[in-house]
Amino acid sequence: MRRDYDILVVGGGINGCGIARDAAGRGWSVLLCEMNDLASGTSSWSTKLIHGGLRYLEYYEFRLVREALMERELLWSLAPHIIRPLRFVLPHHKGLRPAWLLRLGLFLYDHLGGRKRLPPTKTLDLRTDPAGRPLAGDDRRGFEYSDCWVDDARLVVLNARDAQARGADIRTRTKVVGLQRQDKGWVATLLSADGTREEVHARLVVNAAGPWVDKVLDVAPHAEDQPIRLVQGSHIVVPKLYDHERCYIFQNADGRIVFAIPYEKDFTLIGTTDRDYEGDPADVRITQGEIDYLCEAISAYFVRPVTPADIVWTFSGVRPLFDDGAGSAQEATRDYVLKVDGDARTAPIVNVLGGKITTYRRLAEAVMEKIEDALGETHGHPWTAEEALPGGAFPVDGFDTLLGEIAGAFPGLPRELLERLVHAYGTETRALLGDAETPAALGRHFGAGLYQREVDWLRTNEWAESAEDIVWRRSKLGLRLGEAEVGALEAYLKGCRAGHGVASAAAE
Repeated sequence: MRRDYDILVVGGGINGCGIARDAAGRGWSVLLCEMNDLASGTSSWSTKLIHGGLRYLEYYEFRLVREALMERELLWSLAPHIIRPLRFVLPHHKGLRPAWLLRLGLFLYDHLGGRKRLPPTKTLDLRTDPAGRPLAGDDRRGFEYSDCWVDDARLVVLNARDAQARGADIRTRTKVVGLQRQDKGWVATLLSADGTREEVHARLVVNAAGPWVDKVLDVAPHAEDQPIRLVQGSHIVVPKLYDHERCYIFQNADGRIVFAIPYEKDFTLIGTTDRDYEGDPADVRITQGEIDYLCEAISAYFVRPVTPADIVWTFSGVRPLFDDGAGSAQEATRDYVLKVDGDARTAPIVNVLGGKITTYRRLAEAVMEKIEDALGETHGHPWTAEEALPGGAFPVDGFDTLLGEIAGAFPGLPRELLERLVHAYGTETRALLGDAETPAALGRHFGAGLYQREVDWLRTNEWAESAEDIVWRRSKLGLRLGEAEVGALEAYLKGCRAGHGVASAAAE
């Protein structure tokens, strides 16, 4: 029997999951299909920042920067377990952007978006401030400003979980292989990972497939092509370069900027690059040229140089930007553009082009306006600015209090483990741990503090099916687990998928 939905969302990245959450919360019936794992594309390969985009001021994108700055503190309040404030150090380097221009940009950055909780910009004397110690050269002055860090892949999953809790049907490993317009809607053909085909009906389609937007349009005859520009961004991870918790933003002679960000306690994240990309986004990999560029750029600023031999991990993603005709990839707009093809009589499709992880919630609200216009109906009202994401219902300054409460409730579990879990699951950590009083009660230990109890939670509640899903998206424990440990985890998950059951799989 064919199922009917109001809205079919194609794409399980941050935009797709944010749209599904908003729509389901307003009372629309929603199906979301993701051909791989949630956040397996662009959304898990970002620089992990909730930020206004300081450099976008140079391109006069004031609306985008203002919207992003306004979202920065709001998102922090909705998910303070996976979002936290950062301070960025911007050294003034002679011969590049003048100090007055930096001060002006940072003044606008402080005041455009209604900053309330985050501390303002201040000037640093790098000769005396600890932030100057790791730096090479004779830079004497710097500026320090605020932005936020985010666990990007977990942000996607939490939006999907809340969408499901509000009635959305979330299907991973399910590809949309056909879209046919019929009277008052679409018939979509779905192909699951096990080869099962199914047809569903939807009144409207939201194409939020990121770099695969054009591939969705390929299976929708007569749908209009959309102007999309694929831009590759790559990052490297090295052992930590300094001991404090502040980040750096460095200017390069080519006009780009590079970040150095404390990462997973023991590492430094360096990025990003901007280069036009051609080919299948699934095949994107960091190039030797990008590795050399990032190593050279960061080494110009730090006393301790970074070489390719220092790299412990790299990742690359493809950003699906709206093609505005900019001369270079770095100049292309990061703003989102929504294109509607059709109406209620001809089966509408809303194509989502571009966007930033910071503005995903506002993008979803804008998509809802397009949906209401296209279908001629209004369901509910904007609500996502008021409702915390799963695990996030505690004050932005309440992490230490929450961790202390959970540590008190589970005194037999290591503090380091509890801290990682609270950062990932927030108030839901209690439900995950259940009645466990000792590490042994958490089941099999796969290494690096990853226990069977957490793996089963991720399988049951967060659509995790493979070791990669768990160690590189639901967590970053892949930085600490060895090949044999990851192999053991994959074998366990394979046993679970085969229906052996948790107990028997654990005994293998």
